Amino acid sequence: MTTKQKIILLSDELVRERGFNAFSFYDLSKAIGIKTASIHYHFPTKTDLGIELLRYHTEKTKELREKVKDQSPEKKFSTFLSIYTKIKTEHKVCIVGSLATDLHSLDPKMAAEVKVLAAEILNWVTEILKEGKAQKIFHFEIAARTKALIIIGSMLAALQLSRLTTDKDFDLIKKTLLNDLKK
Repeated sequence: MTTKQKIILLSDELVRERGFNAFSFYDLSKAIGIKTASIHYHFPTKTDLGIELLRYHTEKTKELREKVKDQSPEKKFSTFLSIYTKIKTEHKVCIVGSLATDLHSLDPKMAAEVKVLAAEILNWVTEILKEGKAQKIFHFEIAARTKALIIIGSMLAALQLSRLTTDKDFDLIKKTLLNDLKK
């Protein structure tokens, strides 16, 4: 793994643990064991690092979407939900959820990248729902985009709330969302 990749992955952990504004290049340099100048070599500013981190997540989302493109809508939806299950298992929060709380304090270029990632996820879930409804696998009355917003919002909240309640609540919310689509 390259130094640049290490910086991105550690930044990801710190964003999800503390928030973007609550860590510094010094924190990164101590954890990785390099000088802050080495971090500045790869990322001249913290905004540059944040943008690269978001592009990394956007690319990972596109790769996952591509990987399941020929699967059934139910399999695609389960794959989408598995993202949150993995995040939950790792005791993290969603990168979009974490950065959404910092949105108004982020550099406008970085805020734009948060919106790009959120749009990628929203578009993917909306397409899954439309496909599932067209195939009569999923049943819902509202617009697919609105349903996608509700589902994504529910999963973001489930990650946060189940930290205060129990893991069973996370699983219950996830299961309910899927069952609700199949009614």
